[in-house]
Amino acid sequence: MKEPVVVREVPGAQQLILLFHGVGATADDLVPIGEFLARAFPNASVASVPAPFPSDFGSGLQWFSIGGVTEASRPARIEQAMPLFVQAVHELQQRFGVKPEATVIVGFSQGAIMALESARLGHALAGRIVSLSGRFAIVPATPPANTRFHFLHGQDDGVVPVSHAIEAARQLGASATIDVFPATGHGISMPIAQRVVERLRA
Repeated sequence: MKEPVVVREVPGAQQLILLFHGVGATADDLVPIGEFLARAFPNASVASVPAPFPSDFGSGLQWFSIGGVTEASRPARIEQAMPLFVQAVHELQQRFGVKPEATVIVGFSQGAIMALESARLGHALAGRIVSLSGRFAIVPATPPANTRFHFLHGQDDGVVPVSHAIEAARQLGASATIDVFPATGHGISMPIAQRVVERLRA
């Protein structure tokens, strides 16, 4: 595994915020929102975690290939990559001395998919999972225990349609919140970053 980018390390941190980027990106790409969250939560250690494999796009990284991916093939690709995802989270929790219940995973796009699916598969890695332009591969029939979910999604997302987030939030009920941002595509805008802070403070 590549080394994470430590945005800020707080001795005796009360919280750990882990950022997971999208396909074709790198851990450095989420450093700006990591710095934003570090300012908002001064008692949190914050790190951006790189995916383990070179991207099919020719630059950046990925957790799993999206080449020719279908609704039927996506879950198997995710499950194949999941042990490395779980390992990355566990290693950082041990490194920073923070337990799962005090961990927040903020994932964008493929990073959000991995985070959401980790909960569906029963790994219980975090007390809160923030999905930015993300989705479940398979929406769980019942909410995973001991995890809150926050979906933040652009109304005009042409990569991961907002309908996936709306359906997941409906299925998860009281375990989830959802914010849909009009005239917003597949990305992290300042209103989205600000809303993440509001959701995590609530």
